[in-house]
Amino acid sequence: MTINCKGTLIDLSTPKVMGVINVTPDSFYDGGKYQNEKSILVQVECMLNEGATFIDVGAYSSRPGADHVSEDEELKRVLPIVDLLLKHFPNIYLSIDTFRSQVAQACIESGAALVNDISAGNLDSKMIETIGKIGVPYIMMHMKGTPQNMQSQTNYKNLVKEITYYFSERIAEARKHQVKDIIIDPGFGFSKTLEQNYQLLNNLDILNLMELPILVGVSRKSMIYKLLENSPKDALNGTTSINTIALIKGAKILRVHDVKEAQECITLTNQLLK
Repeated sequence: MTINCKGTLIDLSTPKVMGVINVTPDSFYDGGKYQNEKSILVQVECMLNEGATFIDVGAYSSRPGADHVSEDEELKRVLPIVDLLLKHFPNIYLSIDTFRSQVAQACIESGAALVNDISAGNLDSKMIETIGKIGVPYIMMHMKGTPQNMQSQTNYKNLVKEITYYFSERIAEARKHQVKDIIIDPGFGFSKTLEQNYQLLNNLDILNLMELPILVGVSRKSMIYKLLENSPKDALNGTTSINTIALIKGAKILRVHDVKEAQECITLTNQLLK
């Protein structure tokens, strides 16, 4: 199981880590933390040294109820970061966390390697067509609605069945536009209640039927800290526990704030699964 990033085949038979950098003032965990070049470079260098294969850059907060950000503002935030990171780390594999086709294309043209879309093309009708034309790996996530209203859209007759159908339809659309490398993200925390998140985790291995890499992003999310009655800053241990379960059930990419701990999960789980 491989994906082609800028001409290099990344082998996902051994799971990989994607480190998160949010250049937004309102992200739920690290909002406002990386607002100058030095802090961004220090954090990215740390993540790469700790074993991150990908760095995911987001300039539009997708936390529940997040403020809407214009396309111009998103570009103004993200493009300088893409240029900065590629200047200092020319071999980096940058993932761009956006649901907008123009943002995706501009970042890929600047040297980014893949696109991470929380809407799987549902919030921009040109996204999947654009991905097919620029020929990069595409992460498609399950979500209903928008970040502003998704938590009011948690009604499912059969959660896992509906998510499976959603991906079948989105994958077919992507294949129609010649998108070759697809990664699926079940969308923990997006248009799902706390209980639904754990139902999804318990059935995560069903998504292996898609025969595509699965990305899991649970890092310090409310499904962890609300259940443990603590806070995002105290949710690392819970994140490690959930990441371990996800790996056992077939996850191939862990999207995290804490790379070292995620890499340790992979090392230990690989030994277990041998």
